[in-house]
This record gives sequence, structure tokens and C-alpha cells, in this order.
Amino acid sequence: MGDVWSLVHAERAALIDDLERLDTGSWEVPSLCPGWTVHDVVAHLVDTARTTRLGFVVGLARAGFDFDRQNARGVERERASSPQETLERLRRVASRTSTPPAPLDTRLVEEVVHGEDIRRPLGLTRSYPEEAVVRALRLQARTPASFGGAKELVARVRLTATDADVSIGNGPELTGTALSLLLAVSGRQVAVDDLAGPGVDALR
Repeated sequence: MGDVWSLVHAERAALIDDLERLDTGSWEVPSLCPGWTVHDVVAHLVDTARTTRLGFVVGLARAGFDFDRQNARGVERERASSPQETLERLRRVASRTSTPPAPLDTRLVEEVVHGEDIRRPLGLTRSYPEEAVVRALRLQARTPASFGGAKELVARVRLTATDADVSIGNGPELTGTALSLLLAVSGRQVAVDDLAGPGVDALR
């Protein structure tokens, strides 16, 4: 558990460093999350960093067991009136180790995938630690689509990373960097163009 949190905290710190250099207009750029700006995604990361197991269950019940509604409420709650204030909220929660009732590696999925949701539209890049990306990819590969994963997809294709010792699934091969594979199986269509192999058609 400790090694996961060190990776999570490193990703939060790296994102804060990137966000500190943004002008106000950049915060309103559409992210890779449909309907969410960069500012919205940062607010979501503040909300998920604050989330506890009990708080998640209570919040989900209050949202009528609708994950999208729960997430939208979290963004509304944590998005401050200015980017600077929302960024300060992220700083204050960056070292937290609270988590919803889910596998701990979901925290890596949150930080890496949402980190790219923010960075890619802004033309920013990060060299993520291989362990963080690979653990997130392996988790997504065994998580059902109903929970945001790609278990059903991996039953039809084989994911093979070109920059890490990872090969998961059965079927036509889908190759690319571990990060591009992670983004693609997490529903980010922009990453599909980074991939190659006969499995691309199945992914599309």
C-alpha cells in the first residue's frame, strides 16, 4: 500500500507543478472528459482525494446510485470561484491517503488518466513512472466496463505495450505505449490513433 501512495503523491505533486504555470484562460480549455474543462477535472481530483469509503457510499446513495451525478456534485462542490483557489484546495489534499471502497490502484488510474485529460489538450507532456502506468493498465484490464474498465475488451484483443513488459488479453493484437493503451481502454479516443495492429478495428 505504501508504494502506491508514494506514486499517487508524486503524480499529484507533478500535476500541481504544471497547473501553477497555467494562465487563467487555460483552465477553461475543454479536457478529454466530455463536458468538463481543465478546471472541472482539477476539482474532480480534489473531490476524489477527499473521498473516504463511508463518504463514497453515502454520496452515491444521495445521488440515487448514479456515478455520473455523484461526480458532477463533487465537481460543483470542489470547484472554487477562481483557478487559484481550486489549485490551493488540490495542494491541501495532495498528501491524503483516503480512498473510496475500491482497489487501491484505482488511485493511480485517477491520477494518470486525469493527468492526461488535463495535459493533452494543453500540449503538456509528462514522463510517467512505468510502474504507475502499468499498474493502472493492469487494473483497467480486469475491471468491467460498467465500472470504467476494459475487461470485456481485453477478452477480445491482446494489449501489448511497446515500452514495458506488458501483454494482456487474447485476440488480435493492439500495440502502443503503456500510456496510450491505458488511455484508450479508459475511453479516451484521442489515444486510439497512437495504437497499431489488427486489434485497432476492434477497439474502434
